[in-house]
Amino acid sequence: MAKMTKEMQEMFNRVGLKQLATADRKGVPNVVPINFMKLLDDETILASAVFMTKTFNNIKENPLCAISIWEGFAGYQFKGSATILTDGPIFKDTQAWTEEEGKKLGLPLKSKGAVVMKITEIFSVSPGPDAGKKIA
Repeated sequence: MAKMTKEMQEMFNRVGLKQLATADRKGVPNVVPINFMKLLDDETILASAVFMTKTFNNIKENPLCAISIWEGFAGYQFKGSATILTDGPIFKDTQAWTEEEGKKLGLPLKSKGAVVMKITEIFSVSPGPDAGKKIA
């Protein structure tokens, strides 16, 4: 597993939308902006499946995915494997968190699943000579 540095974690927590890329079993790509995402620890990312349909189905067929974040001219790509949880404590916590965030927005949001991605690789997406370079 690859671990986020403190700097990466701080950026992850600051930025709003993150991009989640998946592919179905045939390799057809899909990328979507996700707002309901947070860190469980330095090597695990949680996303709440609120509006996911194609993404949710892709992860069921093919757990490999990538998440990109950026701020100004700095950014990272986290690659890994995702699991969908629809019961248990992580899912229940995700449901409560999603509903609370929905109340702040004035929307009745519900999570149909907790998408838990274990980070296996980290890359730079910052422009310049290190663009695309594997960091961890």
